[in-house]
Amino acid sequence: MDGEWIPIIIIPIIFIVFPWIILHYVTKWKTKTSLTTEDETMLDDLYDLARRLDDRMRTLERILADENPNWNPLAGSDRRPALSDERAELDDLESELRAIRGRKSGRTSLSKQERA
Repeated sequence: MDGEWIPIIIIPIIFIVFPWIILHYVTKWKTKTSLTTEDETMLDDLYDLARRLDDRMRTLERILADENPNWNPLAGSDRRPALSDERAELDDLESELRAIRGRKSGRTSLSKQERA
């Protein structure tokens, strides 16, 4: 009698409980890897702050360069990157950010359509 209950208990454990546990945690891990709306808002705020600070630094550098022609903003560095190089890099980063936002908004609209 004891030998009959072992397969009845082990088979559901192998084919139901183990896959359920694995799939449960896989879906938990997948949801944790995405950014929350709070994270996106914080990144947008930090990006805006960094952009404003960069504009302020450039303004201050221009003022100091006008007042004192001998003033060197990067004393000790070999070469100051051209403003056009910095602007091109900033434009590239902005386009990447827009593409990421577009993909995320596409995903959210698809998931809303699937729910409906």
